[in-house]
Amino acid sequence: MKPMFLRTCAPVVGLGLLPLLLAPAIEVPKEPLKLQLPKPAFKGTPKHAPPGVNLEPARKGPRPVLMVPKGTTLLSKRKRVTSSDPEPIIGELSLVTDGSKEAAEGEYVELGPGIQWVQIDLGKPAAIHAVVIWHYHINARIYHDVSVQVSNDKKFRKDVKTVFNSDHDNSSQRGVGKDKEYWETHEGKLIKVNGAVGRYVRIYSKGSIADELNHYTEVEIFGKPAK
Repeated sequence: MKPMFLRTCAPVVGLGLLPLLLAPAIEVPKEPLKLQLPKPAFKGTPKHAPPGVNLEPARKGPRPVLMVPKGTTLLSKRKRVTSSDPEPIIGELSLVTDGSKEAAEGEYVELGPGIQWVQIDLGKPAAIHAVVIWHYHINARIYHDVSVQVSNDKKFRKDVKTVFNSDHDNSSQRGVGKDKEYWETHEGKLIKVNGAVGRYVRIYSKGSIADELNHYTEVEIFGKPAK
């Protein structure tokens, strides 16, 4: 009886592909995001929020530095702004990207009650790495159902990426958000965005603990031109 031999088969890797499979992933060089903050209008933040607010935990110490890909720059300054409320109650929509973030009368735009949005046109698609929002920081407030979306469609009917959503009960009907509500301060709300690509950035809110109106002092969008 002849002995039996088992033949094992191993996948053959082309010699040209082997270096690619073995090469380590290339890390993108990063640097701290540089922000110019306005002067604070008040010290600290309140310790107690009204009932029903899904508030983020109080932070101890300075805000952690956000690391972004090297070469990330401010893209939004003086870019065109449109809104769900084309005739604001106070101010002009251009105030949202004029570069002024100070807590003062005449530095913010006031939109009507209920769900409202502002939209910034970056002019061309970009890989976005950070968004900073100053709604109103003359005094401490919490704005409701804040969400940030990115798209290449100016009507936001397709190709929509949500990068922040604090609507914990879907009352604004854009999905249940996992992000927390927060107190407005001179630091603004810094949102990390992992390179979402789009030409347009739309920011929603639905009033605040002060009243049903919506306010924007400044919005800054940081990123790099899309490849």
